[in-house]
Amino acid sequence: MYIYGASGHGRVIIDLIESYEKIHGIFDDNPEKKEILGYPVLGAIPDHFIFNSSLFIAIGDNLTRSRLAQKLSSRVSFTNIIHDSAIFSKRAYLGSGCVVMEGAIIKVNCILGDQVIVNTGASIDHDCLIGDYVHIAPQATLCGGIQIGEGSLIGANATILPGVQIGKWCTVGAGSIVHQDVPDGHKWIGNKIFAQPVPMVVEK
Repeated sequence: MYIYGASGHGRVIIDLIESYEKIHGIFDDNPEKKEILGYPVLGAIPDHFIFNSSLFIAIGDNLTRSRLAQKLSSRVSFTNIIHDSAIFSKRAYLGSGCVVMEGAIIKVNCILGDQVIVNTGASIDHDCLIGDYVHIAPQATLCGGIQIGEGSLIGANATILPGVQIGKWCTVGAGSIVHQDVPDGHKWIGNKIFAQPVPMVVEK
């Protein structure tokens, strides 16, 4: 496996997989990144580079991850990482390039898109629909029948109540309790909703 990203999320991914997965190389555009957890950082991915294994994009920022995935999708396949301690229903679906971390729970009939991060101890209950490039932060709880739009961030320890729909490129603040729908490009902090700029994303 190759890894793209040599910062905090990259360290987490290396720590998750190195006991069972051979790491062929680690890339990062930042020229100051030379080493991560004892592995050399090879720099940016050369245009002529030929991958002989799958790639995992270890970037926590949703917009950056989406742009990289779209740029590289024609050159390499993306792998999934599911920690042994996670509970993942056999009747749930996971796209490509996703990570499900320690203690996370994904229940029956959930559908997760591509490049989704389900962080430590997060819980996604039955019949949830999670769009591409979403990040569910540690200990967040999604009750049943929730929809999360592309690129949205659900903050640590946030709770989304049953049936709520979160739009595209939204932010739910840490510890928030969301009891009503959130339109595209808005953020929910505590018990209030605010508008925020919607990032421009290249269409697939």
